[in-house]
Amino acid sequence: MAEIELNRETIQFLIDRAREFHTRDDVSFDEEPDIDDDDWSQQVASFVSDPYYQEIKTKIEDLEPDQQVTLVALMWIGRGDFSMDELNDALKEAEDNWNPNTADYLIGTPMLSDYLAEAIDQLESQ
Repeated sequence: MAEIELNRETIQFLIDRAREFHTRDDVSFDEEPDIDDDDWSQQVASFVSDPYYQEIKTKIEDLEPDQQVTLVALMWIGRGDFSMDELNDALKEAEDNWNPNTADYLIGTPMLSDYLAEAIDQLESQ
């Protein structure tokens, strides 16, 4: 398995909570956000009173910036923007685009749980 700077339990926690959050009837996003889209961040923040949103956001914001970067890179790999062989490129791109709204960017990605699960499957199959 390739080395990443984020433990498997943290990723699985986020997969589980994101799946629970995104499958609720009152949660829907029309499209996937851009990492630096402040308007999108405000839309996602409209769920501030939701306990799943709060749990996910707190967990992501408690991560070090390099761990948040890893999470974004894994999401992009699972989404198919990068292959696992391009992990370093994905990490560099995520680092270059990191901002304080990273948690909302990830939460606002409708298939976050599926993308992270796919990336983990790819990591484990290497």
